[in-house]
Amino acid sequence: MKTKIGLLYGGKSAEHKVSMQTALAVIKALNPNKFDVHPIYISEEGQWVKGPKLTGPVENVKELAFTATRELQSTALSPTLFQAPEEKGPFDVIFPLLHGPNGEDGTVQGLLELLNLPYVGNGVLASSAGMDKIIMKNIFAAAGLSQVKYVSFIRSEWEKNKLSIYDQVENDLGYPCFVKPANLGSSVGISKCTNRAELEAAFAEAFQFDRKIIIEEGVTAREIEVGILGNDEPECSVAGEIVPKTEFYDYKAKYEDGDTALVIPADITNEEYSLIKETAIKAFKALDCSGLVRADFFLTKDGKVYINEVNTMPGFTPFSMFPLLWKHSGVDYPELIEKLVKFALERHEEKQKIKYTF
Repeated sequence: MKTKIGLLYGGKSAEHKVSMQTALAVIKALNPNKFDVHPIYISEEGQWVKGPKLTGPVENVKELAFTATRELQSTALSPTLFQAPEEKGPFDVIFPLLHGPNGEDGTVQGLLELLNLPYVGNGVLASSAGMDKIIMKNIFAAAGLSQVKYVSFIRSEWEKNKLSIYDQVENDLGYPCFVKPANLGSSVGISKCTNRAELEAAFAEAFQFDRKIIIEEGVTAREIEVGILGNDEPECSVAGEIVPKTEFYDYKAKYEDGDTALVIPADITNEEYSLIKETAIKAFKALDCSGLVRADFFLTKDGKVYINEVNTMPGFTPFSMFPLLWKHSGVDYPELIEKLVKFALERHEEKQKIKYTF
């Protein structure tokens, strides 16, 4: 019996295009002898559309979206979205390849929990906390993990008192600093600031994408990343290093031109790797993660390690670090996806042991 996968992709998010690329890569890697793939596309307006089961290879992102929309099966957000028309029961597992708000932030995960469906990746708490950089960093602080200094603001307080907020950033963090939307990934809306004028522009830019923003101290450091796989006993990949040719690892470098060197394995000492690995697993457990995360770190010249963030649904595009880290750790792309499906089913089975009556 083949495993029936409901593949969720697209999404009402600024990271819609990233999700499309991720879905395309995953579909190409899934073994058709083991899996039946049923696309469930979410438009940028939030419309849910279930397409027919894929019967052959998909060659490009536009065709992938077209495949899911040309034979309209359902546009209502209901349990029927998660079962094939010819099947009586639901899909065996849902694979949410959604990045950013309305997909990676616990919203879709909550829906799938209510429907009691197995799904790949992190649960509601880990997804929502991992999406919100402010909440995530507060949890990391409570867990005793080393981080760079940061401050955060909401849009309404900034609109009322801009000058004092700019003063606070300069006094607490100084320059350079990075301004980011709290609930977004893929480097969307992120700016590096070296003076007041750039700071003002960065605030205006970031507040277009969220009502909360975070500002982080800039440090001179290497950018090191590791991948984590598993549930209660997570494993860590080899470390990789991001060496952007631009000032920082922005959206264009990540997804469009590949104008970035990904060095795997990273040239770091055994002691540095051990500390990064230990911190990454602590972060995974602090957020109660499951399935997968990519953990990002800063490594300074004097060997200090700061955790920057975790990504609870890292991309699977050709330029993405997460699958490359596991490839260099001995897990190729198709096997990686199969492991994620296995972890999803294991976690769902574990949850069925919970007693809901008293």
